[in-house]
Amino acid sequence: MISRFANLPFAFVFASLAFSASLRAEVVSTTVQAPPPAATGYFKLGTAKDPAGHEIGVNSRSLLFDGQPVFPVMGEIHYSRVPQAEWRDELLKMKAGGVDIVATYVFWIHHEEIEGQWDWSGQRDLKKFLQTCGEIGLKVIVRCGPWCHGEVRNGGLPDWVQAHKDWKLRSTDTNFLAATKILYGKISKQLQGQTWKEGGPVIGIQVDNEFGGSPNYLMALKKLAMEAGMDVPLYIKTGWPPMKTPVPLGELLPLFGAYPDGFWTRGIQPMEGAAWENFTFRITRTDTGIGNDTLKMDQDSDTAGTEKYPQLTCEVGGGMPASYHRRINYDPRDVEANVLTQLGGGSSLLGYYMYHGGQNPEGKLSTLQESSATGYPNDLPVKSYDFNAPLGEFGQINPQYYWLRRLHLFLHDFGAPLTQMPTTLPGMRPKDKNDFATLRWAVRSDGNSGYVFVNNYQRLQPLPAKQDVQFKLNLAGGELTFPAKPVTIPADEFFFWPFNLDLGGVKLIYATAQPVCREGNTFYFAETPGVKTEFVFDEITLAERARADFQNVKPSRKPAIKLQTAAGRKIQIVLLSEADSLALQKTEAGKFGFEPAQKFATTKLKTERVKAAGPAREIPLSSGKSRLAIAPNDADFANAAVWKIKLSANIDLEQNPLLRIHYLGDVARLTLNGKLLDDNFYAGREFDLGLDRYAPEIFSGDLRLEILPLRKDAPIFLEPQAKPDFGTNETLLKLQSVEIVN
Repeated sequence: MISRFANLPFAFVFASLAFSASLRAEVVSTTVQAPPPAATGYFKLGTAKDPAGHEIGVNSRSLLFDGQPVFPVMGEIHYSRVPQAEWRDELLKMKAGGVDIVATYVFWIHHEEIEGQWDWSGQRDLKKFLQTCGEIGLKVIVRCGPWCHGEVRNGGLPDWVQAHKDWKLRSTDTNFLAATKILYGKISKQLQGQTWKEGGPVIGIQVDNEFGGSPNYLMALKKLAMEAGMDVPLYIKTGWPPMKTPVPLGELLPLFGAYPDGFWTRGIQPMEGAAWENFTFRITRTDTGIGNDTLKMDQDSDTAGTEKYPQLTCEVGGGMPASYHRRINYDPRDVEANVLTQLGGGSSLLGYYMYHGGQNPEGKLSTLQESSATGYPNDLPVKSYDFNAPLGEFGQINPQYYWLRRLHLFLHDFGAPLTQMPTTLPGMRPKDKNDFATLRWAVRSDGNSGYVFVNNYQRLQPLPAKQDVQFKLNLAGGELTFPAKPVTIPADEFFFWPFNLDLGGVKLIYATAQPVCREGNTFYFAETPGVKTEFVFDEITLAERARADFQNVKPSRKPAIKLQTAAGRKIQIVLLSEADSLALQKTEAGKFGFEPAQKFATTKLKTERVKAAGPAREIPLSSGKSRLAIAPNDADFANAAVWKIKLSANIDLEQNPLLRIHYLGDVARLTLNGKLLDDNFYAGREFDLGLDRYAPEIFSGDLRLEILPLRKDAPIFLEPQAKPDFGTNETLLKLQSVEIVN
């Protein structure tokens, strides 16, 4: 189910499988050639060395550290959406999950909502956030804007900037650039002492976001950043939308993204548009779905010259928020399979958006979320930006965190060679989202060794098992067909398998299991559920008369295979079950251990309903072609059902307790003494509130839950599993449970 690479040369290949109507595979060979050397010499970036002499660089295939390829992991968290008191603990969770680089937006409106009144205090203290990252050992890429999006009001532009009708925003307009120059100067002061060349964690700056206009604007922003003193090894732009006129070669690294599905889709049907393509393996880097509510991308192609840059990502979907009209609620496997296809498709930096959810801060003049009332396409919750990310709004650990952690272990131990392995696609690939017969697979290889990636999974569409599958590769060293006997690829599974992998001096010809990590001369693998595990080694690399073929290996935490190389070195192979491989973690001491299964205690709470719901509101629609459902406003909550919730003062805050609400309805929100704490668009998952964030007031104050009824005819998308049974009713509202979870 996971994909990773090993320490070997790099290049990737593909074999081609054609399937008959009975889903029985025909093996088709593919020739794998060694790729040419990576290109370099044309990148025009910032100071690469830190005071200790360590250098961050780049070539056409990957980032480099001290001249050597690296495969880092990047995760997005927004400092201004998380209380400062929680930063350290949450960043430590990110690091424990395998994140090496933190990405964070600087939302202009969070810092200068009122012209001339700057606020860098509390959770807006960028410098303190950067210092905390540095103390923990995390590098940082700062996404400076001025326009960020991030589902923030005006995309992060303050209202007073928007009010200048004579300014041409996001352009080389002198007035707009003058205001941006002040912004960049303020950001630069926050970065003083924190840049890489000063021994700090900041290694990169992103200018603007999702910009497809004139490259002159992006180059002007880079110039402003450098003039302000933001001298860093990497300058970045988003690779989407495709630009008709490319940025001058080597000036800005394009970073890409891919999501399993998005709230930005204008319709209310599942998997609209080209979302299904992110469950296939592709060479094209641009996801035409990202932000297509505003970008209107209709070309499935990259900007000219993109192939001269490494395939780096900054927005592989770690989750997805529910907008009012489109209530996305990913299955964790949606995230995981999407990540696998990005990896198999050639990525050499996995960057997740979001990796950690958050909550919009208080505004001085208005609420700070994206909304149709401000001219933006979508209505988002006023407070919640949970994003259903690997780490939630209050630091909750969601299931995909563990799968991603396992993948990151692999990348840290085996990723460097993988970065230099290009992807080869098979001749036969899925024709459309209804092509269930064609196996989705790819190869990354150096011409001799590499990995075969398989994704037999698509969001909201079961894919059948594929029978009698073998991969036949024509490599520089000869033909390789594996497994020895055809196997069945289970329905809805995804994974990667190595071939010709060097394991400490032993050559693993192939395994039907995924490499996970290495501890000395012990190598950990994860079983592929539903497939018998076999390991086949090259007997020439083993001690004389050593066994080279191991069939039907059983998972265990103890070594399943013990080998001795021809040179006398002892090697061990541990095959872990799926559950054990997901529990495997690296300790602070650098050792591997198994995380105990989480045990949660739940305490049911009694609630007092103080007001019944009034009539369900008529749902207004936005103007324009899309005609999307508009979220309720404060006045609409006059018809909400209301419950009082009383909390015991004896709740142990050391356990990070959550107030967890299960309900059926349209929109729910929690208030304390009349002030909005958090809100939730019903999408079929629980509504959580972290209690320690609001202590001690929450134990003595007037805590209320408000829920609006859901209309049967509401023009919204709900996941199939989230759609409630209305029976003969036209509306539905039900409080199912309120509990404390710790």
